[in-house]
Amino acid sequence: MSAHEGSRSYDAVIVGGGHNGLVAAAYLARAGRSVLVLERLGHTGGAAVSTRPFAGVDARLSRYSYLVSLLPAKIVQDLGLDFRLRTRDISSYTPVERAGRPTGLLVGGGERRTREAFARLTGGDREFDAWQRFYALTGRVARSVFPTLTEPLPTREELRRRVDDEEAWRALFEEPIGVAVEERFSDDLVRGVVLTDALIGTFADAHDPTLAQNRCFLYHVIGGGTGAWDVPVGGMGALTDALAGAARAAGAVIATGHEAVRIDTDGRDAEVSWRSADGEGVVAARHVLVGASPQALAALTGDTPPAPAEGAQLKVNMLLKRLPRLRDASVDPREAFAGTFHIAEGYEQLAEAHARAAAGELPAAPPSEIYCHSLTDPTILGPDLVAEGHHTLTLFGLHAPARLFERDNDAVREELLRRTLAQLDAHLAEPLADCLATDADGRPCIEARSPLDLERDLGLPGGNIFHRALSWPWAQDGTGRWGVETRHPNVLLCGAGAVRGGGVSGVPGHNAAMAVLERDVP
Repeated sequence: MSAHEGSRSYDAVIVGGGHNGLVAAAYLARAGRSVLVLERLGHTGGAAVSTRPFAGVDARLSRYSYLVSLLPAKIVQDLGLDFRLRTRDISSYTPVERAGRPTGLLVGGGERRTREAFARLTGGDREFDAWQRFYALTGRVARSVFPTLTEPLPTREELRRRVDDEEAWRALFEEPIGVAVEERFSDDLVRGVVLTDALIGTFADAHDPTLAQNRCFLYHVIGGGTGAWDVPVGGMGALTDALAGAARAAGAVIATGHEAVRIDTDGRDAEVSWRSADGEGVVAARHVLVGASPQALAALTGDTPPAPAEGAQLKVNMLLKRLPRLRDASVDPREAFAGTFHIAEGYEQLAEAHARAAAGELPAAPPSEIYCHSLTDPTILGPDLVAEGHHTLTLFGLHAPARLFERDNDAVREELLRRTLAQLDAHLAEPLADCLATDADGRPCIEARSPLDLERDLGLPGGNIFHRALSWPWAQDGTGRWGVETRHPNVLLCGAGAVRGGGVSGVPGHNAAMAVLERDVP
Protein backbone atom coordinates (compact mmCIF):
# COMPACT_ATOMS: atom_id res chain seq x y z
CA MET A 1 0.00 0.00 0.00
CA SER A 2 1.21 3.54 -0.69
CA ALA A 3 1.37 6.16 2.00
CA HIS A 4 -0.93 8.48 0.04
CA GLU A 5 -3.61 5.78 -0.26
CA GLY A 6 -4.21 5.84 3.47
CA SER A 7 -4.88 8.54 6.03
CA ARG A 8 -3.01 11.85 6.00
CA SER A 9 -2.63 11.62 9.76
CA TYR A 10 -1.58 8.81 12.07
CA ASP A 11 -1.04 8.29 15.76
CA ALA A 12 2.44 6.99 14.91
CA VAL A 13 4.61 7.11 11.81
CA ILE A 14 7.51 4.68 11.89
CA VAL A 15 10.52 5.41 9.73
CA GLY A 16 12.11 2.15 8.62
CA GLY A 17 10.61 -1.29 8.20
CA GLY A 18 13.42 -3.30 9.76
CA HIS A 19 12.62 -5.75 12.50
CA ASN A 20 12.60 -3.12 15.25
CA GLY A 21 10.28 -0.82 13.34
CA LEU A 22 7.94 -3.73 12.65
CA VAL A 23 7.92 -4.74 16.33
CA ALA A 24 6.93 -1.19 17.27
CA ALA A 25 4.29 -1.09 14.53
CA ALA A 26 2.74 -4.37 15.65
CA TYR A 27 2.60 -3.38 19.33
CA LEU A 28 1.10 0.04 18.62
CA ALA A 29 -1.43 -1.24 16.08
CA ARG A 30 -2.52 -4.00 18.46
CA ALA A 31 -3.04 -1.29 21.09
CA GLY A 32 -5.49 0.44 18.76
CA ARG A 33 -3.22 3.18 17.42
CA SER A 34 -3.21 4.13 13.75
CA VAL A 35 0.25 3.33 12.37
CA LEU A 36 2.10 4.02 9.13
CA VAL A 37 5.48 2.44 8.36
CA LEU A 38 7.63 4.17 5.73
CA GLU A 39 10.30 1.85 4.29
CA ARG A 40 12.85 3.12 1.77
CA LEU A 41 13.52 -0.26 0.19
CA GLY A 42 11.06 -2.28 -1.83
CA HIS A 43 10.66 -4.80 0.99
CA THR A 44 10.56 -4.91 4.77
CA GLY A 45 13.13 -6.56 7.00
CA GLY A 46 16.20 -4.29 6.84
CA ALA A 47 19.25 -6.41 7.67
CA ALA A 48 17.08 -9.31 8.93
CA VAL A 49 16.06 -10.73 5.56
CA SER A 50 16.24 -13.95 3.59
CA THR A 51 17.18 -13.69 -0.08
CA ARG A 52 18.23 -15.90 -2.99
CA PRO A 53 21.59 -14.29 -3.80
CA PHE A 54 22.74 -16.82 -6.38
CA ALA A 55 21.15 -16.78 -9.85
CA GLY A 56 18.92 -19.74 -10.56
CA VAL A 57 19.68 -21.45 -7.24
CA ASP A 58 16.87 -22.28 -4.80
CA ALA A 59 18.75 -21.34 -1.65
CA ARG A 60 17.16 -18.69 0.59
CA LEU A 61 19.98 -17.35 2.78
CA SER A 62 19.93 -15.05 5.80
CA ARG A 63 21.98 -12.55 3.85
CA TYR A 64 23.06 -10.19 6.64
CA SER A 65 22.04 -11.00 10.23
CA TYR A 66 21.81 -14.74 10.68
CA LEU A 67 21.42 -16.02 14.27
CA VAL A 68 19.03 -15.15 17.09
CA SER A 69 19.80 -14.83 20.80
CA LEU A 70 18.53 -11.48 22.06
CA LEU A 71 14.91 -11.69 20.88
CA PRO A 72 12.79 -12.00 24.04
CA ALA A 73 10.21 -14.79 23.97
CA LYS A 74 7.87 -12.13 25.38
CA ILE A 75 7.82 -10.32 22.02
CA VAL A 76 7.10 -13.51 20.07
CA GLN A 77 4.28 -14.38 22.47
CA ASP A 78 2.83 -10.87 22.79
CA LEU A 79 2.59 -10.49 19.02
CA GLY A 80 1.46 -14.06 18.33
CA LEU A 81 4.27 -14.64 15.83
CA ASP A 82 4.45 -17.85 13.84
CA PHE A 83 8.19 -18.05 14.27
CA ARG A 84 10.40 -20.82 15.58
CA LEU A 85 14.02 -21.24 16.61
CA ARG A 86 16.11 -24.38 16.68
CA THR A 87 18.97 -24.94 19.08
CA ARG A 88 22.37 -26.14 17.95
CA ASP A 89 23.69 -29.25 19.66
CA ILE A 90 27.27 -28.19 19.00
CA SER A 91 28.39 -24.82 20.34
CA SER A 92 31.71 -24.52 18.52
CA TYR A 93 34.67 -26.21 16.91
CA THR A 94 38.09 -24.58 16.73
CA PRO A 95 40.77 -26.29 14.64
CA VAL A 96 44.46 -25.89 15.45
CA GLU A 97 47.74 -27.59 14.69
CA ARG A 98 49.78 -28.69 17.69
CA ALA A 99 53.01 -30.70 17.76
CA GLY A 100 52.76 -30.93 13.99
CA ARG A 101 49.36 -32.59 13.91
CA PRO A 102 45.87 -31.28 13.24
CA THR A 103 43.56 -31.23 16.24
CA GLY A 104 40.94 -28.91 17.67
CA LEU A 105 38.42 -28.15 20.38
CA LEU A 106 34.82 -29.32 19.99
CA VAL A 107 32.45 -27.73 22.51
CA GLY A 108 29.04 -29.38 22.76
CA GLY A 109 27.40 -32.77 22.62
CA GLY A 110 27.15 -33.02 26.39
CA GLU A 111 29.38 -32.23 29.35
CA ARG A 112 31.34 -35.48 29.29
CA ARG A 113 32.20 -35.15 25.62
CA THR A 114 33.22 -31.52 26.02
CA ARG A 115 35.40 -32.31 29.04
CA GLU A 116 37.16 -35.01 27.04
CA ALA A 117 37.73 -32.59 24.16
CA PHE A 118 39.33 -30.06 26.50
CA ALA A 119 41.53 -32.76 28.02
CA ARG A 120 42.73 -33.94 24.60
CA LEU A 121 43.67 -30.40 23.62
CA THR A 122 45.11 -29.12 26.90
CA GLY A 123 46.30 -32.27 28.65
CA GLY A 124 44.07 -32.08 31.70
CA ASP A 125 40.87 -30.83 33.32
CA ARG A 126 42.02 -27.38 34.44
CA GLU A 127 40.82 -25.43 31.40
CA PHE A 128 37.45 -27.18 31.27
CA ASP A 129 36.84 -26.55 34.96
CA ALA A 130 37.73 -22.88 34.45
CA TRP A 131 35.36 -22.82 31.45
CA GLN A 132 32.54 -24.24 33.55
CA ARG A 133 33.09 -21.70 36.32
CA PHE A 134 33.33 -18.75 33.94
CA TYR A 135 30.17 -19.58 32.03
CA ALA A 136 28.32 -20.27 35.24
CA LEU A 137 29.28 -16.69 36.13
CA THR A 138 28.02 -15.27 32.81
CA GLY A 139 24.87 -17.37 33.20
CA ARG A 140 24.12 -15.74 36.53
CA VAL A 141 24.54 -12.32 34.93
CA ALA A 142 22.34 -13.33 31.98
CA ARG A 143 19.48 -14.42 34.22
CA SER A 144 19.64 -11.10 36.07
CA VAL A 145 20.17 -8.72 33.16
CA PHE A 146 18.19 -10.13 30.23
CA PRO A 147 14.72 -9.56 31.76
CA THR A 148 15.57 -5.88 32.30
CA LEU A 149 15.94 -5.22 28.55
CA THR A 150 12.18 -4.85 28.11
CA GLU A 151 11.71 -2.85 31.31
CA PRO A 152 12.36 0.84 31.93
CA LEU A 153 16.10 1.47 32.21
CA PRO A 154 17.57 0.72 35.63
CA THR A 155 20.35 2.85 37.03
CA ARG A 156 23.83 1.40 37.12
CA GLU A 157 23.54 0.77 40.86
CA GLU A 158 20.11 -0.83 40.48
CA LEU A 159 21.50 -3.24 37.90
CA ARG A 160 24.53 -3.95 40.09
CA ARG A 161 22.25 -4.85 42.98
CA ARG A 162 20.19 -7.03 40.67
CA VAL A 163 23.28 -8.91 39.50
CA ASP A 164 24.33 -9.25 43.16
CA ASP A 165 27.69 -10.82 42.29
CA GLU A 166 30.78 -8.69 42.85
CA GLU A 167 33.10 -11.11 41.07
CA ALA A 168 30.92 -11.07 37.97
CA TRP A 169 30.43 -7.31 38.12
CA ARG A 170 34.17 -6.69 38.24
CA ALA A 171 34.91 -9.17 35.45
CA LEU A 172 32.26 -7.99 32.99
CA PHE A 173 31.46 -4.39 33.88
CA GLU A 174 34.56 -2.80 35.40
CA GLU A 175 37.78 -4.36 34.08
CA PRO A 176 38.71 -5.05 30.44
CA ILE A 177 37.49 -8.52 29.53
CA GLY A 178 41.08 -9.47 28.75
CA VAL A 179 41.82 -9.42 32.47
CA ALA A 180 39.11 -11.99 33.21
CA VAL A 181 40.17 -14.18 30.29
CA GLU A 182 43.85 -14.17 31.26
CA GLU A 183 43.12 -14.69 34.96
CA ARG A 184 40.96 -17.72 34.32
CA PHE A 185 42.43 -19.49 31.30
CA SER A 186 45.93 -20.53 30.31
CA ASP A 187 45.51 -22.13 26.91
CA ASP A 188 45.81 -19.66 24.01
CA LEU A 189 43.11 -21.35 21.93
CA VAL A 190 40.64 -21.49 24.82
CA ARG A 191 41.33 -17.84 25.60
CA GLY A 192 40.62 -16.94 21.97
CA VAL A 193 37.34 -18.84 21.84
CA VAL A 194 36.13 -16.96 24.93
CA LEU A 195 37.28 -13.58 23.62
CA THR A 196 35.56 -13.81 20.23
CA ASP A 197 32.17 -12.91 21.71
CA ALA A 198 33.67 -9.55 22.67
CA LEU A 199 34.74 -8.75 19.11
CA ILE A 200 31.73 -9.46 16.89
CA GLY A 201 31.29 -6.27 14.86
CA THR A 202 33.44 -4.48 17.45
CA PHE A 203 36.94 -3.30 16.60
CA ALA A 204 38.71 -3.45 19.93
CA ASP A 205 41.55 -5.12 21.78
CA ALA A 206 40.98 -7.40 24.77
CA HIS A 207 42.36 -4.65 27.02
CA ASP A 208 40.69 -1.62 25.40
CA PRO A 209 40.19 0.88 28.26
CA THR A 210 36.84 2.06 26.81
CA LEU A 211 35.40 -1.40 27.55
CA ALA A 212 33.69 -1.48 24.13
CA GLN A 213 34.68 -5.14 24.03
CA ASN A 214 33.01 -5.77 27.40
CA ARG A 215 29.73 -4.29 26.20
CA CYS A 216 29.87 -6.46 23.10
CA PHE A 217 30.66 -9.52 25.20
CA LEU A 218 27.77 -8.79 27.54
CA TYR A 219 25.20 -8.72 24.75
CA HIS A 220 26.59 -11.96 23.35
CA VAL A 221 26.24 -13.92 26.59
CA ILE A 222 22.91 -12.72 28.06
CA GLY A 223 20.44 -13.67 25.32
CA GLY A 224 17.38 -15.48 26.60
CA GLY A 225 18.96 -15.58 30.04
CA THR A 226 21.26 -18.35 28.79
CA GLY A 227 23.46 -16.82 26.09
CA ALA A 228 22.41 -19.48 23.54
CA TRP A 229 22.48 -18.51 19.85
CA ASP A 230 19.74 -20.24 17.88
CA VAL A 231 18.90 -20.81 14.24
CA PRO A 232 15.75 -19.09 12.84
CA VAL A 233 13.69 -21.71 11.03
CA GLY A 234 13.18 -20.59 7.45
CA GLY A 235 15.97 -18.03 7.74
CA MET A 236 15.96 -14.56 9.25
CA GLY A 237 13.32 -13.39 6.80
CA ALA A 238 10.84 -15.72 8.50
CA LEU A 239 10.96 -13.44 11.55
CA THR A 240 10.52 -10.16 9.69
CA ASP A 241 7.80 -11.64 7.45
CA ALA A 242 5.96 -12.74 10.58
CA LEU A 243 6.38 -9.30 12.12
CA ALA A 244 5.11 -7.54 8.99
CA GLY A 245 2.15 -9.92 8.94
CA ALA A 246 1.37 -9.22 12.59
CA ALA A 247 1.57 -5.46 12.06
CA ARG A 248 -0.69 -5.55 9.00
CA ALA A 249 -3.17 -7.89 10.69
CA ALA A 250 -3.46 -5.38 13.53
CA GLY A 251 -4.17 -2.56 11.06
CA ALA A 252 -0.80 -0.95 10.43
CA VAL A 253 -0.17 0.44 6.95
CA ILE A 254 3.24 -0.54 5.54
CA ALA A 255 4.42 1.56 2.59
CA THR A 256 7.54 0.10 0.96
CA GLY A 257 9.47 2.14 -1.58
CA HIS A 258 8.74 5.24 0.51
CA GLU A 259 11.74 7.12 1.87
CA ALA A 260 11.29 9.53 4.76
CA VAL A 261 13.30 12.68 4.01
CA ARG A 262 12.39 15.12 6.78
CA ILE A 263 10.77 15.27 10.21
CA ASP A 264 9.30 18.55 11.48
CA THR A 265 8.09 18.64 15.05
CA ASP A 266 7.17 21.09 17.78
CA GLY A 267 7.31 18.34 20.40
CA ARG A 268 3.57 17.72 20.32
CA ASP A 269 2.72 17.23 16.67
CA ALA A 270 4.93 16.19 13.81
CA GLU A 271 5.01 15.97 10.04
CA VAL A 272 7.04 13.47 8.07
CA SER A 273 7.92 14.26 4.47
CA TRP A 274 8.47 11.31 2.16
CA ARG A 275 9.24 10.54 -1.45
CA SER A 276 8.68 7.54 -3.66
CA ALA A 277 8.97 6.62 -7.32
CA ASP A 278 5.46 8.01 -7.79
CA GLY A 279 5.99 11.37 -6.12
CA GLU A 280 6.29 12.91 -2.68
CA GLY A 281 4.09 13.88 0.20
CA VAL A 282 3.70 14.78 3.85
CA VAL A 283 1.94 12.85 6.59
CA ALA A 284 1.05 14.12 10.06
CA ALA A 285 1.78 12.16 13.22
CA ARG A 286 1.43 12.51 16.95
CA HIS A 287 4.55 10.36 17.38
CA VAL A 288 7.42 9.49 15.07
CA LEU A 289 9.54 6.43 15.71
CA VAL A 290 12.78 6.18 13.75
CA GLY A 291 14.08 2.68 13.12
CA ALA A 292 17.12 3.98 11.26
CA SER A 293 20.53 4.93 12.66
CA PRO A 294 21.21 7.88 14.99
CA GLN A 295 22.95 9.57 12.03
CA ALA A 296 19.86 9.15 9.88
CA LEU A 297 17.68 10.47 12.71
CA ALA A 298 19.84 13.60 12.97
CA ALA A 299 19.64 14.13 9.20
CA LEU A 300 15.84 13.87 9.32
CA THR A 301 15.40 16.30 12.22
CA GLY A 302 18.22 18.70 11.31
CA ASP A 303 20.05 18.00 14.57
CA THR A 304 23.81 17.64 15.01
CA PRO A 305 24.76 14.04 14.12
CA PRO A 306 26.63 11.87 16.60
CA ALA A 307 30.24 10.89 16.05
CA PRO A 308 30.76 8.68 12.99
CA ALA A 309 30.36 4.96 13.51
CA GLU A 310 32.66 2.34 12.01
CA GLY A 311 31.86 -1.25 11.20
CA ALA A 312 34.57 -3.89 11.38
CA GLN A 313 33.49 -7.10 9.72
CA LEU A 314 33.54 -9.12 6.52
CA LYS A 315 30.33 -11.04 5.81
CA VAL A 316 30.48 -13.94 3.35
CA ASN A 317 27.63 -16.17 2.16
CA MET A 318 28.32 -19.45 0.38
CA LEU A 319 26.51 -22.46 -1.01
CA LEU A 320 28.45 -25.73 -1.14
CA LYS A 321 27.92 -28.95 -3.11
CA ARG A 322 29.17 -30.75 -0.04
CA LEU A 323 30.77 -29.95 3.29
CA PRO A 324 34.58 -30.09 3.08
CA ARG A 325 36.55 -32.79 4.85
CA LEU A 326 38.75 -31.68 7.75
CA ARG A 327 42.42 -32.37 8.37
CA ASP A 328 41.35 -33.31 11.89
CA ALA A 329 39.73 -36.59 10.84
CA SER A 330 38.44 -37.24 14.36
CA VAL A 331 35.70 -34.65 13.84
CA ASP A 332 32.70 -35.06 11.55
CA PRO A 333 32.29 -31.93 9.37
CA ARG A 334 28.55 -32.13 10.07
CA GLU A 335 29.34 -31.41 13.71
CA ALA A 336 32.25 -29.04 13.17
CA PHE A 337 30.22 -26.70 10.98
CA ALA A 338 26.92 -27.03 12.87
CA GLY A 339 28.14 -24.76 15.63
CA THR A 340 30.57 -21.86 15.32
CA PHE A 341 33.71 -22.89 13.43
CA HIS A 342 36.47 -20.57 14.65
CA ILE A 343 39.30 -19.73 12.24
CA ALA A 344 42.54 -17.98 13.24
CA GLU A 345 40.92 -16.99 16.55
CA GLY A 346 43.58 -17.95 19.02
CA TYR A 347 44.12 -15.26 21.66
CA GLU A 348 47.44 -14.06 20.27
CA GLN A 349 46.15 -14.31 16.69
CA LEU A 350 43.27 -12.00 17.60
CA ALA A 351 45.66 -9.51 19.19
CA GLU A 352 47.96 -9.59 16.16
CA ALA A 353 45.08 -9.13 13.72
CA HIS A 354 43.79 -6.14 15.71
CA ALA A 355 47.24 -4.56 15.83
CA ARG A 356 47.72 -4.98 12.07
CA ALA A 357 44.30 -3.52 11.27
CA ALA A 358 44.80 -0.64 13.71
CA ALA A 359 48.01 0.16 11.83
CA GLY A 360 46.06 0.37 8.59
CA GLU A 361 47.02 -3.04 7.22
CA LEU A 362 44.96 -6.10 6.38
CA PRO A 363 45.62 -8.89 8.91
CA ALA A 364 47.91 -11.55 7.51
CA ALA A 365 45.77 -14.20 9.24
CA PRO A 366 42.26 -12.72 9.33
CA PRO A 367 40.13 -14.17 12.13
CA SER A 368 36.64 -15.34 11.26
CA GLU A 369 33.92 -17.74 12.23
CA ILE A 370 31.62 -19.91 10.15
CA TYR A 371 28.43 -21.82 10.69
CA CYS A 372 26.15 -23.93 8.51
CA HIS A 373 22.48 -22.96 8.77
CA SER A 374 21.26 -25.84 6.63
CA LEU A 375 22.60 -28.50 9.02
CA THR A 376 20.12 -27.31 11.65
CA ASP A 377 17.40 -26.04 9.32
CA PRO A 378 17.38 -27.50 5.79
CA THR A 379 14.11 -25.72 4.92
CA ILE A 380 16.07 -22.80 3.44
CA LEU A 381 17.17 -25.08 0.59
CA GLY A 382 15.03 -26.46 -2.21
CA PRO A 383 14.34 -30.21 -2.02
CA ASP A 384 16.70 -31.00 -4.91
CA LEU A 385 19.59 -29.21 -3.20
CA VAL A 386 18.91 -31.07 0.05
CA ALA A 387 18.79 -34.41 -1.77
CA GLU A 388 22.09 -33.65 -3.50
CA GLY A 389 23.83 -32.82 -0.20
CA HIS A 390 24.18 -29.06 -0.66
CA HIS A 391 24.80 -26.84 2.36
CA THR A 392 25.11 -23.16 3.16
CA LEU A 393 28.04 -21.58 4.93
CA THR A 394 27.94 -18.19 6.61
CA LEU A 395 31.28 -16.56 7.44
CA PHE A 396 31.70 -13.54 9.70
CA GLY A 397 35.17 -11.97 9.66
CA LEU A 398 36.53 -9.95 12.59
CA HIS A 399 38.93 -7.00 12.75
CA ALA A 400 38.05 -5.67 9.31
CA PRO A 401 37.39 -1.97 10.02
CA ALA A 402 35.78 0.17 7.34
CA ARG A 403 38.87 2.38 7.10
CA LEU A 404 40.79 -0.44 5.43
CA PHE A 405 38.38 -0.52 2.49
CA GLU A 406 38.25 3.20 1.75
CA ARG A 407 41.12 3.27 -0.74
CA ASP A 408 39.62 0.55 -3.00
CA ASN A 409 36.64 -1.32 -1.61
CA ASP A 410 36.47 -4.00 -4.30
CA ALA A 411 40.18 -4.82 -4.35
CA VAL A 412 40.57 -4.84 -0.57
CA ARG A 413 37.45 -6.97 -0.11
CA GLU A 414 38.72 -9.55 -2.58
CA GLU A 415 42.17 -9.68 -0.99
CA LEU A 416 40.70 -10.03 2.50
CA LEU A 417 38.40 -12.79 1.26
CA ARG A 418 41.38 -14.59 -0.28
CA ARG A 419 43.37 -14.40 2.95
CA THR A 420 40.39 -15.46 5.05
CA LEU A 421 39.63 -18.52 2.94
CA ALA A 422 43.33 -19.44 2.97
CA GLN A 423 43.13 -19.60 6.77
CA LEU A 424 40.14 -21.94 6.48
CA ASP A 425 41.82 -24.07 3.81
CA ALA A 426 44.76 -24.63 6.15
CA HIS A 427 42.44 -26.79 8.28
CA LEU A 428 40.66 -28.59 5.44
CA ALA A 429 41.62 -31.82 3.71
CA GLU A 430 40.39 -30.34 0.41
CA PRO A 431 40.21 -26.74 -0.84
CA LEU A 432 36.93 -24.98 -0.12
CA ALA A 433 36.85 -23.85 -3.77
CA ASP A 434 36.39 -27.51 -4.81
CA CYS A 435 33.24 -27.69 -2.69
CA LEU A 436 31.51 -24.51 -3.87
CA ALA A 437 28.32 -24.91 -5.87
CA THR A 438 27.86 -22.88 -9.05
CA ASP A 439 24.94 -20.71 -10.07
CA ALA A 440 22.92 -20.79 -13.28
CA ASP A 441 25.69 -18.84 -15.04
CA GLY A 442 28.44 -21.18 -13.87
CA ARG A 443 29.83 -18.79 -11.26
CA PRO A 444 30.86 -20.00 -7.79
CA CYS A 445 28.15 -19.42 -5.19
CA ILE A 446 30.01 -17.05 -2.91
CA GLU A 447 29.42 -13.39 -2.09
CA ALA A 448 31.30 -11.08 0.28
CA ARG A 449 30.21 -7.81 1.87
CA SER A 450 32.50 -5.22 3.47
CA PRO A 451 31.39 -2.51 5.91
CA LEU A 452 31.23 -0.06 3.00
CA ASP A 453 28.92 -2.42 1.12
CA LEU A 454 26.60 -2.57 4.14
CA GLU A 455 26.62 1.20 4.40
CA ARG A 456 25.67 1.51 0.75
CA ASP A 457 23.06 -1.27 0.65
CA LEU A 458 21.42 -0.94 4.08
CA GLY A 459 22.26 2.56 5.27
CA LEU A 460 24.31 1.24 8.20
CA PRO A 461 26.60 4.11 9.26
CA GLY A 462 30.16 3.08 8.50
CA GLY A 463 28.80 -0.43 7.98
CA ASN A 464 28.41 -0.80 11.76
CA ILE A 465 26.00 -3.68 12.39
CA PHE A 466 24.96 -2.09 15.71
CA HIS A 467 24.58 1.43 14.20
CA ARG A 468 27.04 2.68 16.83
CA ALA A 469 29.06 1.32 19.74
CA LEU A 470 26.90 -0.82 22.00
CA SER A 471 25.72 0.81 25.22
CA TRP A 472 25.63 -0.38 28.79
CA PRO A 473 22.06 -1.48 29.66
CA TRP A 474 21.46 1.21 32.24
CA ALA A 475 20.34 4.84 32.38
CA GLN A 476 22.83 7.61 31.81
CA ASP A 477 22.41 11.34 31.27
CA GLY A 478 20.08 11.91 28.34
CA THR A 479 19.01 8.30 27.85
CA GLY A 480 15.48 8.83 29.11
CA ARG A 481 13.21 6.30 30.80
CA TRP A 482 13.28 3.66 28.04
CA GLY A 483 16.53 4.45 26.24
CA VAL A 484 14.72 5.48 23.06
CA GLU A 485 14.05 9.13 23.82
CA THR A 486 15.47 12.06 21.83
CA ARG A 487 15.52 15.80 22.50
CA HIS A 488 12.18 15.97 20.68
CA PRO A 489 9.49 14.66 23.07
CA ASN A 490 7.42 13.00 20.33
CA VAL A 491 10.30 11.60 18.25
CA LEU A 492 11.81 8.30 19.43
CA LEU A 493 14.73 6.20 18.22
CA CYS A 494 13.60 2.59 17.82
CA GLY A 495 16.56 1.24 15.85
CA ALA A 496 19.70 -0.61 16.89
CA GLY A 497 21.35 2.65 17.99
CA ALA A 498 18.95 2.98 20.93
CA VAL A 499 20.19 2.08 24.40
CA ARG A 500 20.00 -1.75 24.62
CA GLY A 501 19.87 -1.95 20.83
CA GLY A 502 22.04 -4.07 18.55
CA GLY A 503 21.48 -7.58 17.26
CA VAL A 504 18.17 -9.08 16.21
CA SER A 505 16.26 -8.40 19.40
CA GLY A 506 13.23 -6.24 18.74
CA VAL A 507 14.01 -4.65 22.11
CA PRO A 508 14.25 -1.03 20.87
CA GLY A 509 10.99 -1.49 18.93
CA HIS A 510 9.25 -2.87 21.99
CA ASN A 511 10.62 -0.14 24.24
CA ALA A 512 9.70 2.69 21.86
CA ALA A 513 6.16 1.34 21.64
CA MET A 514 5.95 1.15 25.44
CA ALA A 515 7.18 4.75 25.70
CA VAL A 516 4.44 5.89 23.33
CA LEU A 517 1.72 3.94 25.11
CA GLU A 518 2.79 5.27 28.52
CA ARG A 519 2.56 8.87 27.34
CA ASP A 520 -0.44 8.49 25.08
CA VAL A 521 -3.15 7.03 27.28
CA PRO A 522 -6.46 7.28 25.38
